[in-house]
Amino acid sequence: MTVLEFLDEKHCDYRVTEHKPVYTAEQLATVEHVSPRKVAKPVVARADGQSSLCVLPAARKIALSAVQKHLEAKNAPLASEYEMEYLFGDSELGAEPPLGNLYDLPTLMDKKLAKDKQIVFQAGSHERAVWMSMSQYRRLTNPAVFAFSYPEAMDEFESMPFDPFFYDPYNF
Repeated sequence: MTVLEFLDEKHCDYRVTEHKPVYTAEQLATVEHVSPRKVAKPVVARADGQSSLCVLPAARKIALSAVQKHLEAKNAPLASEYEMEYLFGDSELGAEPPLGNLYDLPTLMDKKLAKDKQIVFQAGSHERAVWMSMSQYRRLTNPAVFAFSYPEAMDEFESMPFDPFFYDPYNF
């Protein structure tokens, strides 16, 4: 079942836009003329071997330690490209939609994304995007919402020794 067929089957209100091919969530924000904060970027974490679809804003990075803690897992690495191709067989690699229930995956949503009224995401294709209200998205996916991302601008701090009084990646 394609993304659009799934949305139609679930009686969702959405609109689709066509654009030049893009290969990152940040590029999608640019071609759709929207803040990267409103673009839903899906990332798959493999918590103790079980896949979970983590959805965060395009301009943020995933804090796997927060996902691991939330899921009470011993480890939670990112899924490989091979695993992504297997999980999202109907989507182009890198254009996966943030719809965990379409792929029998639990959906985890970063609380920074949950603040927006509307989101945009790739529809399984590098040339197509879906626009949907946040309330419709939450009704559809029923995500667990918690903080698990940090701004990309904070990457420089990752190589520094951790000092909780200086930098808390979960309070942004």
